[in-house]
Amino acid sequence: MTMTISEAFARARQENRAALIPYITAGYPSLEHLESLVKALEAGGADLIEIGVPFSDPLADGPILQQAATEALARGVKVQQIFDRVKDLAVSVPLIFLTYVNPIYRRGIDRFITDSRRSGVQGLIVPDWPWNEMREAQETAQSQGVAMIPLVAPTSTDAHLKDIRNAAGFVYTVSVTGVTGARSQLNHGVGPLVERIRQHVHIPIAVGFGISTPEQARETGRVADGVIVGSALVRVIRDNRDDPSGSAESFVRAFRDALETK
Repeated sequence: MTMTISEAFARARQENRAALIPYITAGYPSLEHLESLVKALEAGGADLIEIGVPFSDPLADGPILQQAATEALARGVKVQQIFDRVKDLAVSVPLIFLTYVNPIYRRGIDRFITDSRRSGVQGLIVPDWPWNEMREAQETAQSQGVAMIPLVAPTSTDAHLKDIRNAAGFVYTVSVTGVTGARSQLNHGVGPLVERIRQHVHIPIAVGFGISTPEQARETGRVADGVIVGSALVRVIRDNRDDPSGSAESFVRAFRDALETK
């Protein structure tokens, strides 16, 4: 049976560690790899898994994720194909979609959310959709049991933090101002940002953007409830096309081991 988002974070908390949330792009290196990659991430110790729905203008993504999305789209990957593939996945950890507002509007808000739920997806992250402009989507998602996951950045106002106080799932905390991508150093303002968010919300707080090494994950996990790793993982997949799943599992296992090390 698949755990819920709250159960996944609760299990990690009981084990005195942060939850590990790796990200992959659907259709990269090919749509046929999606199942084996998801299973590899689960086997490597992922607590939740983010699946990116490729889009032609992914404004929050850095060069590595942009390249992955571009290649997936060039191969003709469609949203319906992703729904069909995800629906057939047999995993015990929660699946989250990261997408953009254009694919949602094109399909229809209600339909996209309903299809996500029917595919087993428990949450949606939409970086280019302002929280206070997605009321309709939030209501539909709540009725379907799908979490609309809010984003918070270092530039977020107190008004925004108050506005997301009743959000579900977890808070996706952007550790830096900018796009995704591996960085050599963490932003030392992450700790204070997480504490600021905790004053307003009571759901788990996961940190992403720029976490590229197990050591950075361990450091982030000391202050956050979850650690999101995207660009660094997709880069490993890119550089190991002969065995993307095996390489991804080993990569994720190193991060999980780091989170378990105090």
